[in-house]
Amino acid sequence: MAGVIPDLHAEVRTGTGKGAARQARRDGKVPGIVFGGEAEPLPINLPFNSLLKSLKAGRFKSTLFNLKVEGHEDVRVICRDVQRDVVKDLPTHVDFMRLRRTSRINLFIHVNFDNQDTCPGIKKGGVLTIVRPEVELEVLAGDIPDHITIDLANAQVGDVLHISDVVLPEGVKPTIDRNFVIANISAPSGLRSEENEAEAEAEE
Repeated sequence: MAGVIPDLHAEVRTGTGKGAARQARRDGKVPGIVFGGEAEPLPINLPFNSLLKSLKAGRFKSTLFNLKVEGHEDVRVICRDVQRDVVKDLPTHVDFMRLRRTSRINLFIHVNFDNQDTCPGIKKGGVLTIVRPEVELEVLAGDIPDHITIDLANAQVGDVLHISDVVLPEGVKPTIDRNFVIANISAPSGLRSEENEAEAEAEE
């Protein structure tokens, strides 16, 4: 059920305060803190390059990570804050919160579209237009779906597919309280042109 949770590697930061944080940055690392749960706050250092890569990939604050720190048990964390240099816009400090398996969090989950090959609307020349390839859902940290699925077996040209068309796993719910659009089967351009011409003739 659960998707692959990316690993985040860090090391324990020896010393606290601004001096230790400055030294970490000089060593090509970004200082951070892990808090929450029943354990004490843990000061850490993260490799600057790998952290920057993760930040550039997007949605860093809504990604669940498996934090690996030598000498400590792996723990699931989610980012709560990234402090940045006001001039260079580069990370200078990161805050992570520990999560229990029963914690509820908001994550972006990938949408799969089943039966595209047999979809009646697509076979007639319709085009699947994906509005949301991922959907933000509230999920349990211990039971994260790898994806959600929309079945196109009966979708026709002109059909609009909403979040209500998705059978969500138990305990999962959208973060947006409205029936938003995920995709649609739009008519091919030739068919649209014919329809427009027909409408124009009717108006004349």
